[in-house]
Amino acid sequence: MATIEQARRLVDVLATELTSRSGSVQKHDRYYRGEHPLRFASEEFQAYCADRYAGFSDNWVQPVADSPVERLTVTGVQAAGEHKADAELWGVWQRNGLDADSQLGFLGAGNAARAFVLVWGNPDDDDTPVVTFEDASTAVVAYEPGSRRRRRAGLKLWQDGHREYATLYLPRQVWKFERPLSPASAKSPQMAEADEVMRDWTPREMKDEPNPQPNPMGVVPLVELPNRPLLASDPVSDVAGVIAMQDAINLLWAMLFTSADYASLAQRIIIGAEMPKVPVLDAQGQVVGYKPLDLKKFMKDRVLWLENPNAKIESWPASVLTAYTDIVEVAVGHIAAQTRTPQHYLIGRMANLSGDALIAAETGLVKRCEEKQLWFGQALREVFQLIALARDENAKAKSLAGGEILWRDPQSRNLAQLTDSLLKLKQIGFPFEWLARRFGLSPTEVATLMEMRTREADLDPVSAIMNGGGGRVTDPPDEGGPEPDEDDGP
Repeated sequence: MATIEQARRLVDVLATELTSRSGSVQKHDRYYRGEHPLRFASEEFQAYCADRYAGFSDNWVQPVADSPVERLTVTGVQAAGEHKADAELWGVWQRNGLDADSQLGFLGAGNAARAFVLVWGNPDDDDTPVVTFEDASTAVVAYEPGSRRRRRAGLKLWQDGHREYATLYLPRQVWKFERPLSPASAKSPQMAEADEVMRDWTPREMKDEPNPQPNPMGVVPLVELPNRPLLASDPVSDVAGVIAMQDAINLLWAMLFTSADYASLAQRIIIGAEMPKVPVLDAQGQVVGYKPLDLKKFMKDRVLWLENPNAKIESWPASVLTAYTDIVEVAVGHIAAQTRTPQHYLIGRMANLSGDALIAAETGLVKRCEEKQLWFGQALREVFQLIALARDENAKAKSLAGGEILWRDPQSRNLAQLTDSLLKLKQIGFPFEWLARRFGLSPTEVATLMEMRTREADLDPVSAIMNGGGGRVTDPPDEGGPEPDEDDGP
């Protein structure tokens, strides 16, 4: 059991770790939203054009992050030794709105390299624990030394008004703290340190519950969903490797726009003539000087008079801007290859592609989704274990440790090809319930479909048998000759 000083110290350490991660989390979030600075430009280009293109971005980070999420759909959970998905746990998932929130969690994990899921009991409904996905900027988990799975502590941190709140989750205790937000001021290091001491974490006043309160689940109820985890370092964001190429693409577009402004039209050059001038008259109408004529009038009227017979007119040809767009297309192709995002997701050009060609083009994305299903599924299995523990179902929680998370097939399939393959699988003996799941139905939809088939069989058993639902029709007699009599031998 931790003392208040130990708990306060642990909150400080985890909050510092959370602060150190917040920079990259916020940066990846800004790039996903399309908020990109103009980078890699020369000092001269930056000085003249940075303000002009502030707010512009050709955002390729967003489709790279979105493409796997749209194929990650949890359809249920099945405990070890069971033949059907667990309907009760799936009901908890749906009542918490996790059909939608899980998509937010998967997207957050892809952008920030990790997301979190928090499970806690619901005082208003013992059968429905509260399950929420948490952003990487507000949650952090500490693991046992040498382990990537055994959680030692978890922290959720957030701000409200002028206060900062923290909830520390330990295997046996839950501590709740608060402190005032640090004011932004230019103070000496000594006075800034004094302010930090004065705003130390204090236990939060809880009206209806103790602080600390016991953790009845016996484990840290905060689970991390790592994105592309590594053995010896932090998980990897899906968008971290795209940012540099994204900045290069934005710079190329800025240069293209600048070239289009100045050199996309042919430029006329007058040689051997002075700039046209108009006389400046005084009050008596006498010429007192000359001033250059506003050339904008010539540009508008498209007329120019030249008095010098030796004047010549030359021209500069318009710039070819396709050099920029060709490089942009190559850069986008690099993003597609590095992130395993299909090029037709990014370029948007499809011409006479067969179904097999599209499937081949999406193979990298499908494998990327399957990897996410593996790692996210391992974490979600622990989430369902926590749900069972919060419902005081210890036996079920133990069986879920060897269970599996059910996902919708991430591969896009042609309906005609899919039904044809399922029909062939049925002919070699695959059961209808397995085929229905292979078709893409959720366990709930499969259960409903099986009940419908049972009702149809009860109403019309002959038709059910003829359609393969309840029996097998014997082969008809050979039409090549008469049927044998009962007394005839073989």
